[in-house]
Amino acid sequence: MRQHPWPRTRRGYASKTKADARLEELQELYATAKDEFEIASEETEKKTVYAADDRVAAQDELQKLKAAFDDAVQNSTPEVGAEIKARVGQRIRELDRAVEAMEEMAMED
Repeated sequence: MRQHPWPRTRRGYASKTKADARLEELQELYATAKDEFEIASEETEKKTVYAADDRVAAQDELQKLKAAFDDAVQNSTPEVGAEIKARVGQRIRELDRAVEAMEEMAMED
């Protein structure tokens, strides 16, 4: 019987890490918050009757995202928390600043 030059081992497939699962959840929340922001921003620029309600919806979705982000970071191991911060923290901060800027623009009108 011929022997193989490498040992036969059972190959495991890459499985999702805890960070991956949390990141998927955050990505979905981010997509929803960004969509709400884009709708609110457009309505605010056009000064439609829906603008105020759309801004509230954008704020609500952003708060859900930020709460989930904080929960994911705080209730994870330090390594997983750091990975989550590194992968999505900046995008959340950018969206937060964009929503704030939209609110300021609405107040100026």
